Amino acid sequence: MSTIHVDVVSAEESIFSGEAKFVALPGEAGELGILPGHTPLITRIKPGSVRIETANGEEFVFVAGGILEVQPDCVTVLSDTAIRGKDLDEEKASVARQAAEEAVKNAKSELDLARAQSELAIMAAQLAALRKYRQKR
Repeated sequence: MSTIHVDVVSAEESIFSGEAKFVALPGEAGELGILPGHTPLITRIKPGSVRIETANGEEFVFVAGGILEVQPDCVTVLSDTAIRGKDLDEEKASVARQAAEEAVKNAKSELDLARAQSELAIMAAQLAALRKYRQKR
C-alpha cells in the first residue's frame, strides 16, 4: 500500500514526522481525509485532533488550529500549539476551560469576549480530542 509523508509541527517542536496511509483532521469547512496522491490543497484547520494512520497503528495529535498544506506525496500541519495524544492532561485542560468560561462571563470589551470565546473553543476541542484518544486506547 502506498503512503504519504506527514509532518505535524508546533511553534516549539516537530510533533510527528513519518509515513502514513491516511490522515484525518478538522478542516475549516469540515473534516478532511487525506490519502496518498491527494490533490494539492492549502487551508486553515480548526482546533481538534489529527488522526494519522501508520503501518504500526494510529497516532493522535491535538492542534489548536493552524494551516494545512497537502501535496500528492506530503502533508504538512503547522500549528502554534500541538500536543501528542499521550501528553494531553485532562485536569489541566479542565482548569483552563473553567478559566476561559470565567473570562467569557467577565469580558469587559468585545475584544476580551472574542479572545475568551476563542480560548474556550480551543479547550473544549482539546477535551474532546482527549476523550477520542482514550476511546481508541
